Amino acid sequence: MALAPDEPALHRPLQGAGRRPGWRFLLSHPAHLLALGFGSGLSPVAPGTAGTLWAWIAFAAFAPRLDESTKAGVLLAATLLGAWACTVTARHLAQADPSSIVWDEVVAFWLVLWLVTPAGFIAQAVAFVLFRFFDAAKPGPVAWADQLFKRRRGRPIGWAQGTGILLDDFVAALCTLLVIAVWRFA
Repeated sequence: MALAPDEPALHRPLQGAGRRPGWRFLLSHPAHLLALGFGSGLSPVAPGTAGTLWAWIAFAAFAPRLDESTKAGVLLAATLLGAWACTVTARHLAQADPSSIVWDEVVAFWLVLWLVTPAGFIAQAVAFVLFRFFDAAKPGPVAWADQLFKRRRGRPIGWAQGTGILLDDFVAALCTLLVIAVWRFA
């Protein structure tokens, strides 16, 4: 990736960028820890699914202790911090949307779980499968959202790509919630 000579060092990729990140990369910056889902994005197989599973476990552990306004605040903070973390991590990996970045799955699935709660295990599992389908297959509006902020050739990775990393997963979450609503109220 060619950078302008006056480009700040913060925007330059780390040495070894373009490779699959490991534990050393994960722990080298707080943004990496968050964007890589506290290590779940390091999964060699289906990191998005691993990140979504981590989100489910974390939600099950912490959500029962939080009131609704606190959950909303956590989601908002996780989204804003996630945009920053995803941007920084994508820059350091020199990839606009690396598969190891799973914070987008985490926050989007937390939104799904928050809105379907108090659903039982089976309903949450159905939500998980639906969310993974929409996120992986990217039908219709999810594909549109995925392409909206893609990096243009010759341009550095910036906030648009960090936002775009999150956006398609939020659209996948909305599609999941729409299917659940139609199923539940039909």
